[in-house]
Amino acid sequence: MKSKFNPGNFNRIEQNPEHYKWGIFYFNPDDTRIILPKRNQWMGWTLNFGNLWSYVVIGVFIVLAILIGYFGK
Repeated sequence: MKSKFNPGNFNRIEQNPEHYKWGIFYFNPDDTRIILPKRNQWMGWTLNFGNLWSYVVIGVFIVLAILIGYFGK
C-alpha cells in the first residue's frame, strides 16, 4: 500500500488546520511522521495521532513514569 504523503510538502501539511483536532492534536493518517514540529515551531514538537506508533510512544512514557514512581522510592 503506497502512502499519499509527499515528503516535499512537510511544512504545508503540518500547517493545514484540517489536520488538527480541537486545534491542538495533529491527526493525519497519510503523514508517516510520528513526531513533527507544531504549527508555531518555537513551541516545540507534537505527535501525529493518526499514526499508531504515537500511541506506543505515549504508552512507553506512561509505563516509565509508573515504574520510576514505584521503584524510585
